[in-house]
Amino acid sequence: MALTNRPRTVSGHGTAAGTGTLAALILVAVCGSPWYVGWAETHTDPNSAGGWFLRLLAWPAWKFDSDDPAQGVLATDLRAILVLLLAAAFLYLVPTSQVARVPGSASQFLSGWAAYVLAAGAGTLVATLLTGGGPLLAAFQTTGAGATYGFFAGWIIGLASLGGRA
Repeated sequence: MALTNRPRTVSGHGTAAGTGTLAALILVAVCGSPWYVGWAETHTDPNSAGGWFLRLLAWPAWKFDSDDPAQGVLATDLRAILVLLLAAAFLYLVPTSQVARVPGSASQFLSGWAAYVLAAGAGTLVATLLTGGGPLLAAFQTTGAGATYGFFAGWIIGLASLGGRA
């Protein structure tokens, strides 16, 4: 058997779930960083569509240290951590047999987008309930903010999912 006839075991592209997870990691790491959050607060106009969107991208903010020692670093970062973990889980739980029937199509895009919307909403709800952030109404309101973030930022994850195999 010639070397050129070997079966190819490693594809040149990653999985749709893997590329979507990597995009989510980059999105949260860059746009949730203290540097980006500070820049967005000082250099964007919250009353314009572009400024609102750039501020929304900073929503799953994280920081290295906490000003409130009672809450700790983990409590302030739990929302960003859960968004990433749940995004990875939901991207891998997408019914790949259905997405694989039409590779590189709108179904991969919509699956990645929907997974990120669900991850942002569910991650926010769990983080709020675990950290005791107030009454149940406040938890529901922050979950709505998380779903809004997922809806408007999820298309980035959907685009990243297009490049992978199911």
